[in-house]
Amino acid sequence: MFDTNLLKILCCPETRGALKLADDACLASINNAISAGTLKNVAGEKISETMKEALVTEDGSRAYPIREGIPVLLADEAISLPVGA
Repeated sequence: MFDTNLLKILCCPETRGALKLADDACLASINNAISAGTLKNVAGEKISETMKEALVTEDGSRAYPIREGIPVLLADEAISLPVGA
């Protein structure tokens, strides 16, 4: 489980803007695309593991996965949002 206290010090590696936890609708959209086999990160790699948590940029343009409670804040690991657009 992600420690939300970290949100005070973490930022998007691209924009340096604040991050927030992804809501249920965002996670559902991401996981539906993963299940359909259509989701790729910005590096073009197919994502096959569903997400329980993610961080989203202030403007809602990118999501970063959280794996085992650890946010993966690498620019190439980001997912462009909205999914399917």
